[in-house]
Amino acid sequence: MSRPVPRVLTLAAIVGSLFALAAVAPAAAAPAAKIAAAAAPRAENAYLTREEAMKRSARVSNVAYTLAFELTGKETFGGTSTIAFDLKDASAPLTIDLNKGTISALTVNGKAVTPQYNNWFITVAAKDLVAGRNTVSVTYTRSHSTNGEGLHRMQDPLDGKVYTYSHFEPAAANQMFALFDQPNLKATYALTVTAPADWTVISTKRETKIDDQGATRRWTFPATKKLSSYNFSLHAGPYKVWEDNSGTYPMRLFARQSLAGQIPADVWFKYTKAGLAYFDGYFGVPYAFEKYDTILVPDFLYGAMENAGAITFAERGFVYKSAMTSGEREKLAEVILHEMAHQWFGDLVTMDWWNGLWLNESFASFMATLALGESTEFKNAWQSFYISDKQSAYVQDTGPSSHPIEVAVPSTANAFDNIDAITYSKGASTLKQLRHLLGEEAFRKGVHNYLVKYQFKNAKLDDFIGELGKAAGRDLGPWKQQWLYTEGVNTIAADFTCSGGKIASFNLRQLPAGAGKPATLREQRVQVATFAMKNGKLVLDKKVPVTYKGASTPIKALIGGACPDLVYPNYEDWGFAMVELDAASFATAGKVLGKVDDTLLRTMLWQSLWDGVRAAKYPLNDFMQTAMDNVGAEKDYTLLGEAIGRISNGAYYLKAMPAPAAYAAKTMTQLQQIAWKGIEENSGNLDFARRWFRLYQDVATDKAGLDKLASILSGETVIQGMPLNQDLRWSLITTLNRYDYPNSAALIPAELARDKSDSGQTAALRASVMRPDAAVKAEWLAKIEDVKTSTPFPRLRAAMGSMYPVEQAALAEASAEQRLAKLPAIDKAADPVFMRSYGGSMIPANCTAANVARLDKVIAQNKNLSAGIMRALKDTHEHEVRCVAIKKAMTVR
Repeated sequence: MSRPVPRVLTLAAIVGSLFALAAVAPAAAAPAAKIAAAAAPRAENAYLTREEAMKRSARVSNVAYTLAFELTGKETFGGTSTIAFDLKDASAPLTIDLNKGTISALTVNGKAVTPQYNNWFITVAAKDLVAGRNTVSVTYTRSHSTNGEGLHRMQDPLDGKVYTYSHFEPAAANQMFALFDQPNLKATYALTVTAPADWTVISTKRETKIDDQGATRRWTFPATKKLSSYNFSLHAGPYKVWEDNSGTYPMRLFARQSLAGQIPADVWFKYTKAGLAYFDGYFGVPYAFEKYDTILVPDFLYGAMENAGAITFAERGFVYKSAMTSGEREKLAEVILHEMAHQWFGDLVTMDWWNGLWLNESFASFMATLALGESTEFKNAWQSFYISDKQSAYVQDTGPSSHPIEVAVPSTANAFDNIDAITYSKGASTLKQLRHLLGEEAFRKGVHNYLVKYQFKNAKLDDFIGELGKAAGRDLGPWKQQWLYTEGVNTIAADFTCSGGKIASFNLRQLPAGAGKPATLREQRVQVATFAMKNGKLVLDKKVPVTYKGASTPIKALIGGACPDLVYPNYEDWGFAMVELDAASFATAGKVLGKVDDTLLRTMLWQSLWDGVRAAKYPLNDFMQTAMDNVGAEKDYTLLGEAIGRISNGAYYLKAMPAPAAYAAKTMTQLQQIAWKGIEENSGNLDFARRWFRLYQDVATDKAGLDKLASILSGETVIQGMPLNQDLRWSLITTLNRYDYPNSAALIPAELARDKSDSGQTAALRASVMRPDAAVKAEWLAKIEDVKTSTPFPRLRAAMGSMYPVEQAALAEASAEQRLAKLPAIDKAADPVFMRSYGGSMIPANCTAANVARLDKVIAQNKNLSAGIMRALKDTHEHEVRCVAIKKAMTVR
């Protein structure tokens, strides 16, 4: 799965989660009810605990599902789920998961049974079971989901066509059919689907038969190989299909009919074909699922999902109304490869329980970047990884929501508590440096042996680490404890002295993680490099690989070398560690930023300067000046993206503080001039022009800048090589409305009349909600806070993300107390999917000491909030503390 949002799991959070689970269960009405509850095989709520899952998997084995679905395109669907399984003993009841179904028939071992059903699971009485082979059949109807889980239904507003798709991770297959919904009860799935005659049905296997039945067709699919429930899938609708059989495995691509003209199928097939060939070779284990389908789907919760043989992608992230830039193609290729890596690591071999989810995601992120650099044109893949993935991990691992990579997951309610930058990016960085530590071939051999040994089975962390250790001939127990069970990121720094122009002593110093984090010192392999200024350029003098552990590691190989102008202790980014530049190196970095030929080093120096801003050690105004002095000369496309991103981060802080008014206005004007010059100098180069334009749009906050954006929208100003397509039109309209440009409100309905697509409707909603209009904010806040609202979740999610732009502090403050007061009740009533969006958008943030104190109070007074919302509160609090410190560190007034 690709890129969800941060979560935390500490002891307090586990306790909070257990309180939350207890709150979901109905209160006992009488002593008899208490006795019944005590005898029940599991708690009366929607979640499955790890303990319950392990008890069930100890009794149940050899599971085979025969599934039949009746799909009509209407709001409900029907199904029959027949489950055959071996049962170790019939001494106790057995539960079968089914969420919010209306059961019309239940048979157990051929006998009709009255369902004992609580809307979450069916309890099959012990007297109806036998030791040995059992068969349970459940016939039911259910409403389609509209929040992206289960079997989601969407009607295209352009042509009225209905599309459905499934999404089951972490434990939502029970929202589509009756089953044992846990990863360590792998099963086979045989499937029949009756659907409208113009629909295509897609699942793990290719169909073996399609029977025409007039207005409907009946699709038959053979039994799959053994899969965990979250890896099975079903997608159906009048999808447009593209096919490519040029590779080892047949490939298909599906999208809505109304989007067909926007899909560059050749690009999708190019990276899919390259990835399948690469992974077959690297793993030494052939792709297991025979065909490779990719389905672009609407309203998707995440970036993509690795359903075996039928991978789903979010339209909103990968469908464009113009030609893709190089950056967009790179992102597409990376996510294709990420989900593809899961076909081996996650689908073929699957975690035993949800505590192993981090390893699935980390490994897929690591392998996707490796494959991206070695099988596509994006040879700078690790540079991109450093800029985005690794920095996200550093930010989180130094903040309050840091947690160990490996954590306990007591219940499916907590499965996504820790889906974050540590799960994905720190884990991937850890695997990257482990590969350096063990050697590339030993690492690859260990992965191969693991996949061969556990294919079509479940495995645990120790199984994976054990195979790597065997391949490398070393015990990885201490490494595992240091890296996977302790939180925080260490800092490394160079301690050296010079005498007579030569290095007299040199040690690599390792510092423990920051306050509140464990004092763990870790083993890691990095490169330490020294540089000298020669003819106005920074030139590499010497680089030395070092395996360090403990507080200080001497590097004798550098002694006697020329006294450096700059030392970088993690050259070429082998390790996962914050870099603390010595004072002389930091000063050199600021002076020579644009004169460093080594692109990755230049990237890392940009980051070091920005790290200084975040730590409130390098004044933001100094950084902005250095950035403005250097960004215009940047010719590396990937690094230009980072530099512009850091400048936009700085502009965010200037809007948030607000900074001294005269300084902020002057800086925004200078940035507009630099960005527009970048656009003009890259006329006809879509890749570079788009990056410069995004900066211009971000800093065009005054009348002159907004006038320019309005003239681009009207066609008066034309940017050569950058067509005024529908995506750009909506982006401009949104910005103009954000700053209440004259007559901008009228642009929304006018544009919606020309773009009636669902993406157009969502864009119109965002533009409207983003207006600095108190009435609009109040209207949408009421809808968001109404947990019984009929407003579809995708619209609520779009509204939440648009409510409070950083510069609209007064409007945000008007409802801040109300939002915080209602937070506990909303958290208790709403589902985790809703709260993930709510926590990321609706907690007040205004860069003031008063808000820091207010959030302190809310955190202290609400100990029973869900783990996710408590984490969002702490993250927002940390953001506010940082913003206030950055403001204080500025040297302009």
